[in-house]
Amino acid sequence: MRPDIPLRVFLLAMLLGSSLAKADDVPKEYLGRWDVTLVTPERELPTWLEITQHDGKPAVRMVGRWGHARWLPSAEFMGDKLHFVSPKEEEGRKDNMIFAVSVTGGVLTGETTGPDGTIWKLRGERAPLLLPHKAEPAWGKKVTLFNGRDLTGWHLSDAKAAQTWVVENGSLVSTGNGAELVTDGKFKDFKLHIEFKVAPGANSGIYLRGRYEVQVEHNSHPEAAERSLGGVYGFLAPSPLPDHTPDTWRAYDITLIGRWVTIVLDGKTIIESREIPGVTGGALDTHEGEPGPLYLQGSENGRVEFRNIRITPAATR
Repeated sequence: MRPDIPLRVFLLAMLLGSSLAKADDVPKEYLGRWDVTLVTPERELPTWLEITQHDGKPAVRMVGRWGHARWLPSAEFMGDKLHFVSPKEEEGRKDNMIFAVSVTGGVLTGETTGPDGTIWKLRGERAPLLLPHKAEPAWGKKVTLFNGRDLTGWHLSDAKAAQTWVVENGSLVSTGNGAELVTDGKFKDFKLHIEFKVAPGANSGIYLRGRYEVQVEHNSHPEAAERSLGGVYGFLAPSPLPDHTPDTWRAYDITLIGRWVTIVLDGKTIIESREIPGVTGGALDTHEGEPGPLYLQGSENGRVEFRNIRITPAATR
């Protein structure tokens, strides 16, 4: 303390400074990752949030109704609610999407508005940690998911969507812009082998537990490697970035334990024991603690083929 400053003035300044710092802090009950469901008049949509703080101010990363995880440009407390903005360019609408949320009893609730002005509600629960096994898990019996003849064991995500999935020469084929193809079975921790071939310009994905997309596509995106072939969409980038040769059979060997993933492409490890922070755009749901199906993306454009799809579940722990 400087000798020319009276003790009472120094103590008052310290007290005021401490109060201001606390006022700027983001309440701890908001911080962390949230598995969120957005309820619209038509249906429920999975979304995901991560709330952190930077210099005492809130910062929000979001996976919306589609697309990749992104940090939002604006987040601030107004009264007892946290307000944040998803830009109109990301939402495909004429105005920004403004959210207002609060946390009570460990549950995040709030609302926003749809493009037509209707109220959309949202509800979120804390995302589970999904810690990896302390040791290599015991593996069960390998299961063949595709018999090479028909769609037995699979179903469409939307029975009303265009039927673009067929079986040709022992391969599952999507011509694009249709429904997703989902396994009837659900899985928790597993090893997956799957082979794929994409036409020039085609785009697809393999969703682990129906929640985490491993990208399958032809066009390279070196400026956004986490959205390119071999990446976990919007979160994890492959290293090294693989080549993008079309019309060639490639093979993934993927191990998912908890939320930790290892991806091997054509025998080369490109992601090794990395944590997937949350669900990716296009997830079937946000129930991360539960088993989920495998699904193959058919809603994007272009022809893609899959074959030799085998999964080895981990023994129950």
